[in-house]
Amino acid sequence: MIKINLLPYHEKEKKENLVRQVSIIIGSFVVFILCLLWLQLWMNSLISDLEAQEKNSKATLVDLNKKIGDLERFKNDKRDLEQKLGVIKTLEENRLAPVKTLDDLATLVPLKNIWLVKVTQKGNNLTIEGTGRDNIAVADFMKTIEKFDPIKSVDLISSKKTEVSGITLQQFNFSCVMNKGF
Repeated sequence: MIKINLLPYHEKEKKENLVRQVSIIIGSFVVFILCLLWLQLWMNSLISDLEAQEKNSKATLVDLNKKIGDLERFKNDKRDLEQKLGVIKTLEENRLAPVKTLDDLATLVPLKNIWLVKVTQKGNNLTIEGTGRDNIAVADFMKTIEKFDPIKSVDLISSKKTEVSGITLQQFNFSCVMNKGF
């Protein structure tokens, strides 16, 4: 005898197949959503790390800029100090030069014929005022000064006769240009 099953078994398989497909789709969708959430959390973590790194880098940059500013200030202070030391060294080297020049000039003065009254220096100009026995003594003294190394040139500004205690003397005024470095 043949048995005929009137129940729709194909429909049951179709329903089961449909339920399986829907559960696979829903499971895939849930896995996709979970992957997206994990990706979002991972990206947020990366962004937080990068922001923290940026904040640390900015703080480090501020510290380094402060140190660079301090370094620049120290370089400027060092340069100023070296410049001041250079000036002090130059002054130290040149402090005895005027004294030596005046001492050497004093040795050039003939003791019995010329008397210096005033010696003035302004920059490279030297003014010598004095009194001599006569015109010849003044002219000889002027030639002697012209040969003196620190003196570049000598010009007679004035020469006139004057009487001191009944003796006629020659009063003179020289203008001298000094060589640089003296």
